[in-house]
Amino acid sequence: MDRQTTVDESEVSALVERLESLRSEIGKVIIGQDQTVEQLLVGLLAGGHCLLEGVPGLAKTLMIRSLAVATELSFKRIQFTPDLMPSDIVGTEILEEDHGTGRRAFRFNRGPIFANLVLADEINRSPPKTQAALLEAMQELEVTYGGETYLLDRPFFVLATQNPIEQMGTYPLPEAQLDRFLLQLRIDYPSFEEEKAILAATTSTRRPEIEAVIGADHILQAQQLTREVHISEDLVDFVTRLVRASRPDNTAVDLVQGFVEWGAGPRAGQALILAAKAHALLHRRFAVTLESLQLMAQPVFRHRILVNFKGQAEGLTAEQVTARLLESVSPPRSALG
Repeated sequence: MDRQTTVDESEVSALVERLESLRSEIGKVIIGQDQTVEQLLVGLLAGGHCLLEGVPGLAKTLMIRSLAVATELSFKRIQFTPDLMPSDIVGTEILEEDHGTGRRAFRFNRGPIFANLVLADEINRSPPKTQAALLEAMQELEVTYGGETYLLDRPFFVLATQNPIEQMGTYPLPEAQLDRFLLQLRIDYPSFEEEKAILAATTSTRRPEIEAVIGADHILQAQQLTREVHISEDLVDFVTRLVRASRPDNTAVDLVQGFVEWGAGPRAGQALILAAKAHALLHRRFAVTLESLQLMAQPVFRHRILVNFKGQAEGLTAEQVTARLLESVSPPRSALG
């Protein structure tokens, strides 16, 4: 470890080894997609939620199921459809009768949101009212129904998916709702060699078995340890300048001034620091580096920078804006070695 921690060093080392084993177990069934798997683990350690975007057939669901099996976490999948209701997510009250006394009473029947790991499949296919039920639970970590409050299980990790190629009849998440996701992950097509390996592995009798290598208690411990990872004041200053430079009214970056409608808010800075801390821990470092911040900038800013109409007409993306920000905002000299 790069820095002294309040946790026993042997415990920290054992915990990091469990995280490395977790990555290996997922790799038994997911060929390639190393960056996506790492970013999923970053989201888990940072205690945030992730939005995955990719065309069908890129193993988004399999990746999430594999994560659930390898972590011994309870797992529920919610298939978002136009007729899905909020009660289908959070639960509803049912009327029960005591056969001994004949008395009737309402009992809250918990919905699929009451799980450690929740897959919200194709979240943009349900109307805003249903989306809001999930997003509120994500933010509050509790569900209120009939005047009663029910705490969600811990750890609680929502992974939502979107299909970018079919937008007819969908309900795109508003920018304010997107901000509730710590990271937005973009899953691309595999390389030639990766795709060749996928075809060979998935058309044979080989069925690799995933072993559970880490439990809920260890994940909660890892989430606490993530927050203890050190970040220097100079790097906090860099994150602050980077976030503020994404806003048209605050920036000296020409690309932002001319082509960005809305920049990232303070939550982006929080997300970037937490994601960088988790990334550092995954690589056995107990202090955030400039490299970790730069690597996590894209998934943090991707859904928080809104390109204006002029920028869209020019084919400009939030990723390109983020890349320009990283080039334009000078890092602290202390981080350059």
